[in-house]
Amino acid sequence: MIDLYTAPTPNGHKASCTLEALNLEYETHFVNISEGEQKTPEYLTICPNGRIPAIIDRELENFAIFESGAIMIYLAEKAGRLLPTDVRGRSKVIQWLMFQMGGIGPMMGQANVFFRYFPEKIKPAIDRYQSEGRRLFEVLDTHLGDNEWLADNYSIADIANWCWVRTHRWSGISIEGLDNLDRWMGVMQTQPGLLKGTEVPFSLGNLLDDKEEQEKFTDKAQNILQK
Repeated sequence: MIDLYTAPTPNGHKASCTLEALNLEYETHFVNISEGEQKTPEYLTICPNGRIPAIIDRELENFAIFESGAIMIYLAEKAGRLLPTDVRGRSKVIQWLMFQMGGIGPMMGQANVFFRYFPEKIKPAIDRYQSEGRRLFEVLDTHLGDNEWLADNYSIADIANWCWVRTHRWSGISIEGLDNLDRWMGVMQTQPGLLKGTEVPFSLGNLLDDKEEQEKFTDKAQNILQK
């Protein structure tokens, strides 16, 4: 049994989608990051960085793992799926996982901060992160023009990137004209467990189309920035 400590964010969904895709048994524990629960002494014993997600593997003497990418690798290795064991295949998956962790995630995250959450709209910062996010989307699109998946087969690399790219509208980044990326995104949402994983710990509903809900979410996010 896995204990999952999470909140409804792309990084949180990386863990829940992986658990669902691998059909692993887990119990969800909502971490209210808007109230600073990720900074409590109890949680910091699980995740020293005070971020979500984190997991505890009860089957391995309550072994704790933090950092979403590390969690995905751990779960894939535990289940023996979605991460090849051969050197070349494993490297391809980890390269694209690192692409998300070092590029897609940070750039979209900063676009979210300046485009959605920061009270003062600093256009050069918004332009900078949205433009870099679009450039990274174009890298994915080019690669997917010749490949069905990011690595040789469907893997945790696809899940990690999808969990972020699917929120592109929230970041204000267009995918117009990126037909290969759009094709891949459509296929991704049909993969077993992924849509269910995006509803953990709860569904955000029609957030992208409901202005009132957007304002509530933004207010909470601005509070998080202070923590």
